[in-house]
Amino acid sequence: MARYTVVRRLPYSPEQLFELVGDVEKYPEFVPWVTHMRTWNLRAESGGASSVDAEAGVGFSFLRERFATKVRRDPVARTIDVSLISGPFRKLQNEWRFSPDGEGGTRIDFLIDFEFRVRLLDGLLRANFDRAVGKLIACFEARARALYGDPPPMLPPSSNSSVSGSRSPA
Repeated sequence: MARYTVVRRLPYSPEQLFELVGDVEKYPEFVPWVTHMRTWNLRAESGGASSVDAEAGVGFSFLRERFATKVRRDPVARTIDVSLISGPFRKLQNEWRFSPDGEGGTRIDFLIDFEFRVRLLDGLLRANFDRAVGKLIACFEARARALYGDPPPMLPPSSNSSVSGSRSPA
């Protein structure tokens, strides 16, 4: 299993970034390797939260896969939790947390915990995961800039970011 955490500060409000990440239907518009997205089974939960099932098609050079997840969005807590329904993963959990950073921006805590069923895919992704996560976060940063405008000069878009990962014994 692999577990990675990314902490990033962006100069947009937690609500803006929550909306951006929570709008999974739009991912094919700005994440280049998401080839299609289909959602179904939208459910309202207590306290304003909702969940939706989503199937993503992804493509990287020779690799084409589809996987389905349950996406739970809680606007009050500003959290998005993703769990596996089906696909090439043995395990997939993903968490997004959006909190004010005290400087008018947002601290994003992104956690992903995954394991592919096929060792070759698992090894390929692990070997390139830091780069892949960096590109993914860059896609969201660029989308935020396109939707909400350039950040103020006092806080550049990628300031104070970190990525940490660990491998758990398989």
